[in-house]
This record gives sequence, C-alpha cells and structure tokens, in this order.
Amino acid sequence: MTANPVPFHLAFPVRDIDSTRRFYEETLGCSVGRQAERWVDFDFFGHQLSAHVSESAEVEAHNSVDGDAVPVRHFGAVLPWPRWEALADKLRQQGVEFLIPPRIRFQGEAGEQGTFFIRDPSGNALEFKSFKHPERLFSQG
Repeated sequence: MTANPVPFHLAFPVRDIDSTRRFYEETLGCSVGRQAERWVDFDFFGHQLSAHVSESAEVEAHNSVDGDAVPVRHFGAVLPWPRWEALADKLRQQGVEFLIPPRIRFQGEAGEQGTFFIRDPSGNALEFKSFKHPERLFSQG
C-alpha cells in the first residue's frame, strides 16, 4: 500500500437520491459533496462516490469466498482495525441488517482480515474490511 494513496472515484446506480443520501450521510457518516436532481457525491472514507439514479435493475451474481456467498458487484473501504470495529458496532446499534455479519476471514493465512457486508437502500452491496497487519493487504498465499 502506498503512503499517500490516490483517491478513487466510483459512480454507481441507486433508486432514489433521498434514501441514498440518508444512508450514506447518516448511517455511514459520509459528507455530501456536489449534487443535482439525479446524482449526489459523497466523501467515502477519502474517496469520491457518485450515486446516480437509474431505473434499470441488474441480476446479482455471487462467488463463494471462505464459506460466504459474496456478491460479485460490491465496493467498500479498508479501514484501520479500531475504526472497522467501531463501524460494525455502530451499524449493529442502528439495527442495520448485515448481508454477511462481521467475521474474521482467512484465519491464520497471509490475507487474514475482518470483513462484513451490508446493502444500501438501493441494494448495492458494500464490504468493509480491515487487516491487523495492513502491509498484508496485497499478500499472496
């Protein structure tokens, strides 16, 4: 991982702006950037998310990853361990339903990580993960 990562930009489909804004702003704590009638930008842990209203729906595909049915199309953030735990606790307290509850994946392997998945109001899957050894983010084997 680089010392000063470059922020990424991701545009993704949503059903409506109001529920999307409430979820990303109030549930996840993202600040709102520019917005218009059919899109809104968020500061997503230092990265730019751009939610665009779309009427089309996509079929959800899954892959098996360490015993979980992981949605193929998903995005998220890699957080420091204490922040990952705090977010999981906050979401539990808010009654957010976990698609895949917080757990440790790949225990004892180079890629050992804490992970959980949730969905936003439009059904987009989000993964939040953390590594007790952040230098292993891109480790193989």
